[in-house]
Parts: sequence; C-alpha cells; structure tokens
Amino acid sequence: MSAVAVALMAAVAGIPVGHLVNRAAGRFPWPAQIRLGQLVGPGPVAVRPPVLELVSAVLFGLVGLRFGASAELPAFLFLGGAGLLLAVVDLRHRLLPNRVIIPSVVVGLALLAVPVAVDGNWPALLRAGLGSVVLFLAFLVLALIAPSGLGMGDVKLAALLGLYLGWLGWTAVVLGGASGFVLQAVVVLPLLALRRIGLRSELPFGPAMLAGAALVVLSSTVAA
Repeated sequence: MSAVAVALMAAVAGIPVGHLVNRAAGRFPWPAQIRLGQLVGPGPVAVRPPVLELVSAVLFGLVGLRFGASAELPAFLFLGGAGLLLAVVDLRHRLLPNRVIIPSVVVGLALLAVPVAVDGNWPALLRAGLGSVVLFLAFLVLALIAPSGLGMGDVKLAALLGLYLGWLGWTAVVLGGASGFVLQAVVVLPLLALRRIGLRSELPFGPAMLAGAALVVLSSTVAA
C-alpha cells in the first residue's frame, strides 16, 4: 500500500479521534472515578467543532505519510492522539494530567515493541528507553533550576516524548528537546512586544513541547 493511501486512511481515522479528544478535554478536570462513556459521551466540548477534528485529521494524515504501512505507525498515531489531548488540556487548564501521560508512556513502549517483534530491532527500543530517561532527567534539572519556567508535568511529558524521539535516534532527542523552547520563544516574544503578557506571565509549555516534537518526528528518518 502506498504512503499516500495510508495517509488518507489515517486522516479519516483522525476525525473521530479528534472528536473524542474534544469531548474528553471538554470534561476536564475528570472525577476520580469516571467511565469511558462519561468521558466521551454527549456533553460539553473543549473547542467548537470541527476545529479539533480537522487538526487531528491533518496530524494523522501527516503521520501516515511519514511512516506508511509500517509496524511503527500505530505507535506514532497513538502519540498524536494523546499529544493532542494533552495540548488542549494544557492550553485550557495549564496542567498536564498524570492520568494521560503515565499510561501513554506504558502504551507507547508496548506499541514500539511491536516493530521490534517484527524486525528484531532491539537497539531502537533500548535507545527509546534511554531517550525517555535522558530527556526526563534533562528537564528535571531545568525544572529544579527554574521551577517557575517548567513544571513537573512538563518533566513527565519529556519522558513520553523522549521515548518516541529516542526511537528515531539521538539527533531527534536533542532536536525534539530543544525545539519546544524555540517555539515557545517564537510565541512569547511577540506577545511581550505587544504587551499582551508581562515578564512574570506564565504560559503553558506543553503545547510547544508537543509541537516541537511533532515537527522533528515528521521530518526525521529512523536511525539505523
């Protein structure tokens, strides 16, 4: 199957995913005990449709075009859906929920094990695990140095992104880790110049981290 055909199929699949993300984000904060039907059933949404649905379709289509009909595709599509939910929640509530990040790390590791089972590329899975640890520790140090700039949610998100970036290679880990800061600066500096925010204003960093990692993933090649 051609990469274009996979991209079209992935884009179509992204529409209901975006719809579910919209409903789940619209119900945040979630109660301690909540059923799936309550999370994604009829009720409030975070963003007026079809904005998130279209964003999800485009994102899934690009991921499908990047990875084609490969064993890695489900893992990176999952990251796209989880990342979209995290970005919306962080933009609305300035919080990256553990109930999304921690299970996503576990699921991501399991999904990345699938291509390993297919082609036996254990070094890539080991590099993914190390990438997760390295990016987590790097962001933890930065958070300890400047706690007003980074929260523990950002640190945990770095572990999730490091897993996928590590799968792609150490260059992707470095670029993916740094790109969030660049994108955040691109957003913050004009807002400061226009006096829409002050020097002490706090903006969510998760969306910039996720967008930067997405750019690196979509433009990268898998390391040998």
